Amino acid sequence: MYNIIQFEDVSFQLKNKQILKNISLKLEKNKIYGLLGRNGAGKTSMLSLLASFAQATSGRITIDGVSIFENEDLMENIIFIRDIKLDESEKVWKYIKQTAAFRPNFDEDYAKVLMQRFRLPEDVAVSSLSRGMMSAMHVVIGLASRCAITIFDEAYLGMDAPARVKFYEEVLNDYMEHPRTIILSTHLISEMESMFEEVIIIDQGEIVIHEELDTFKSRGVTVTGPIEEVDAFTIGKTVLKEQVLGSTKQAMVYGQLLEKEKQRANGLQIAQITLQELFIHLTKEES
Repeated sequence: MYNIIQFEDVSFQLKNKQILKNISLKLEKNKIYGLLGRNGAGKTSMLSLLASFAQATSGRITIDGVSIFENEDLMENIIFIRDIKLDESEKVWKYIKQTAAFRPNFDEDYAKVLMQRFRLPEDVAVSSLSRGMMSAMHVVIGLASRCAITIFDEAYLGMDAPARVKFYEEVLNDYMEHPRTIILSTHLISEMESMFEEVIIIDQGEIVIHEELDTFKSRGVTVTGPIEEVDAFTIGKTVLKEQVLGSTKQAMVYGQLLEKEKQRANGLQIAQITLQELFIHLTKEES
């Protein structure tokens, strides 16, 4: 339905505190994005602006050139799911159906399937749900709404590991059948890395990385071998971390290696590092 989400020099200030600083970002339709950042980096604020829960202090956010703020036609196709406790006396299924009334693409049959899969009871008060079941209810609403822009902001934190695996499977399976733009904001990087097509890293209110996952990961490698050889190989490169064990050294290097550099690595072991390792070192606070 929609093609391009655009953040144009977006800043957000709250109670004299600068939360977001001149963010410019373009998101294409029908991709799964991973949004990463440390606590307080600005992830939730950025997503709240996209969902029109708040208005940017400056700049603008558009979808296909149309401003999203208080635009009812756009808002019914954007859903923002968070891990929040609801003090709601309504029964679970009735609450889900009430929420669905605002979502034109909501699939009740799929919602029922999801409820069975997550063992979510229908006839208990929402307020009586455990944290895990509350997370499951939010996930059911987010997936079954099938909004063109679906945002999950740590919505699955209350789930145990088996339930999270079910969530990941449902995201991928339903995305394949009903493509849409999905944004996953998470601290569970190692669990969710394989789901991302593109990764966005926000640090202290600014976007520091927005790239395809494979392209970004190719910029980080570990080099392992004799200390002298590793030192020689890493001269002039950005070394994020080093470890020495006896006569062996391992260096974590940021920066894409040229093919000729790989060829002169001789007996050194070169391996790609994980997204989580890259994230940790690129957002590390200065001592």
